[in-house]
Amino acid sequence: MRPVQPVDLLRTVSALTVAGLLLSGCTGGRSAAPAPRSPISADGGSSAGPASGSASSASSAASAPAAGSAAVTPLQPLPEATPADLAPYYAQQLTWQSCDQGFECTTFKVPTDYDHPSAGQLSLAAARQRADGAPGAAHLGSLLLNPGGPGGSAVEYVESVAAGYNPAVRAAYDLVGFDPRGVGRSSPVSCLSGDRMDAYAAVDSTPDTPAEVDQLVAADKEFAAGCAQHSGAVLGHVSTVEAARDMDVLRALLGDPKLAYVGKSYGTMLGATYAGLFPGKVGRLVLDGAMDPSLDALTGNRTQAGGFETAWNAFAKDCVSRSDCPVGSSEQEAGHQLDALFASLDAKPLPGDGPRQLTEAQATTGVIQAMYAEFLWPQLRSALQAAKDGDGGPLLRLSDSYYERSGDGSYPNLMFANMAVNCLDLPAPFATPDDVARVVPDFQQASAHFGRDMAWMALACTYWPVRPTGAAHTIRAAGSAPIVVVGTTRDPATPYAWAQSLAGQLEAGRLLTYDGDGHTAYGRHNDCVDSAVNHYLLEGQPPAQGLRCSK
Repeated sequence: MRPVQPVDLLRTVSALTVAGLLLSGCTGGRSAAPAPRSPISADGGSSAGPASGSASSASSAASAPAAGSAAVTPLQPLPEATPADLAPYYAQQLTWQSCDQGFECTTFKVPTDYDHPSAGQLSLAAARQRADGAPGAAHLGSLLLNPGGPGGSAVEYVESVAAGYNPAVRAAYDLVGFDPRGVGRSSPVSCLSGDRMDAYAAVDSTPDTPAEVDQLVAADKEFAAGCAQHSGAVLGHVSTVEAARDMDVLRALLGDPKLAYVGKSYGTMLGATYAGLFPGKVGRLVLDGAMDPSLDALTGNRTQAGGFETAWNAFAKDCVSRSDCPVGSSEQEAGHQLDALFASLDAKPLPGDGPRQLTEAQATTGVIQAMYAEFLWPQLRSALQAAKDGDGGPLLRLSDSYYERSGDGSYPNLMFANMAVNCLDLPAPFATPDDVARVVPDFQQASAHFGRDMAWMALACTYWPVRPTGAAHTIRAAGSAPIVVVGTTRDPATPYAWAQSLAGQLEAGRLLTYDGDGHTAYGRHNDCVDSAVNHYLLEGQPPAQGLRCSK
């Protein structure tokens, strides 16, 4: 698996569920960091009753302290008054035009560099579906949506999920998505051609020999060099802090005094960052499938590996209860058979689609893809059976769907932006391949099946052409309105402990727990979660502290 940090997988999934996620896939690192840029300090309700889900209330929402909170500094809020040199950006007039199946689209300008607002501009794209004006519905303004990634197109996302949103929410809000800088239609980052991305996705990410290590390093360097060659100045200005500042510009241009927002997976990092920078402008924020900003890249990667291990164990438990399970009749046997499959592919790839073969790396990515949502489990069972029968095509197609590879062999901007944002947001965890080798045992302890792959994957940002501008930090958002943090107990990509930590960091955080499987919870057909979130969005009343929902 080759992506770097959370990559939410949801264009594949968004067509099938409103849940949203997008690749919150895999965490990565960067190289030596300079002093953090401002505004990071340089020091160092009620819930509606369940229908298809049940609820219980615990005494404390955020039972886990912020991981590493004593060792990192807090994100500092920006001044409430708009600086004079940013006033022209806040004074723009949006021109909306019909586009894309009844939606309205527009663009707006933001400074390339907020430290030097007059030095250059970026054009960002946005789309919206107007509130449907149902009788008796009060118009509550705009509700911004973000599916995650980083790198997921919120324009495409809002266009795919708007129709599935709760009717009362659609009646009350204009649903809005904007592509963050470097993403989709917003000055996109570009890196590799389709055939080179095929090679990148297939490269051995569990190297056993010095030659294989060299091949992996060469692939990471080629990716980084391609981004530097094709992306220009935007490559150094796609951080989450900058994207959050862009979101405040859009909030103002939409005429909303406060931000209403639903972010999933990496979208929770974007939303929490907004709250930390602009706590007084926080309206109704929902952060579903939460990331933990206090984690460095190494810790984030390792704990995420544990999340995928938990998800695999849930899949295996379900699989072995079925008569047609292709990986045995016990959870232990299922794990052994998965390891054996990966080992056999490491030695000899299987025939895939046409001239393409299924490598160990792509098989791992295919399995990871299916961990994001339970409805993909039957597809994974079929793919594992096909691989046992000598056909790698189904697993290769799962891997392709993770990368959003098109049938013509082209790739969207998702993975390019994913790497660019993550390599800018955090210092790299490793300086050399030897550093990776030393921590592989720790990763394998966290995840017997995916730990080794995810350790080596975190080497990617070591070779990034732009120095990181961010660092791990906590987010308090002191003085904000209540912020709802949703965590799923067996979420593969954003482990539940991350939601506990973020809710604990936020002064006004409310943790809503879904005891279940899959990545993110809101809009995935659990009435308990949906009712609690919809009530908050419509009435402003957050869920009861410590509310737990189950299947």
